[in-house]
Amino acid sequence: MSRRVAVVTGGGAGIGAEIARVLAERGDVVACLDRDGEAARRVATGLPGARGFQVDVTDADAVDAAIATVTAELGLPTVLVCSAGIEVGGRADELDPAAFSRTLDVNVTGSFLAARAVASRLIAAEERGRIVLIASVNAVKALPGQVAYASSKGAVLMLTRSLAVDWAPFGIAVNAVGPGVTDTAMSAGSLGDPVRRAALLDGVPMARPAQPREIATAVAFLASEDASYVDGAYLPVDGGWLARG
Repeated sequence: MSRRVAVVTGGGAGIGAEIARVLAERGDVVACLDRDGEAARRVATGLPGARGFQVDVTDADAVDAAIATVTAELGLPTVLVCSAGIEVGGRADELDPAAFSRTLDVNVTGSFLAARAVASRLIAAEERGRIVLIASVNAVKALPGQVAYASSKGAVLMLTRSLAVDWAPFGIAVNAVGPGVTDTAMSAGSLGDPVRRAALLDGVPMARPAQPREIATAVAFLASEDASYVDGAYLPVDGGWLARG
């Protein structure tokens, strides 16, 4: 399992940064891709052999160029984690259509472009690989004011299954992790407000948010050979939230 090259989009902060750290701990050489290039490089600085790159995942040419650079400088990536994502809230009738489109562009198209860039090179090289997309509990559970985010994560889930079916014959497994409420900078405002925190955690049997490392270790499992016969799967990491229906 050592010395594999792993690419993590959204690797400059939050869940993505923790995924990069966990993959590096198990011996992978990690390329952190993030729209904030400085953040990506800061995360990479603390990881053996890692590199950080500034990339907008909605730009197909930029994504392909970044994967080409990673391949040339670090080696062919056999692990990809698509963690880049945004969340824009708003009731459906009040939401700016541009915000809806932007959410889908980053969360869905960005995941597709990164997966395509890596998988096409693996297929050409006749190499096996593992791809993990970051979905959400909102991929299967709608909440008020989440029309853009929930729609995008539902699409990420079906993207995962579609890519798994397309690429299984080439030895490329594609799976998704569905985080629940997670204690990151993105959720700090909500979790820091007692009323909003209580509302968020009301349906969570474990009655607490996840820590980013708890999401990252689930991703690391799906990215490992321990999950060698897992393909097209959706793994919720949600403290039991979805168990309540």
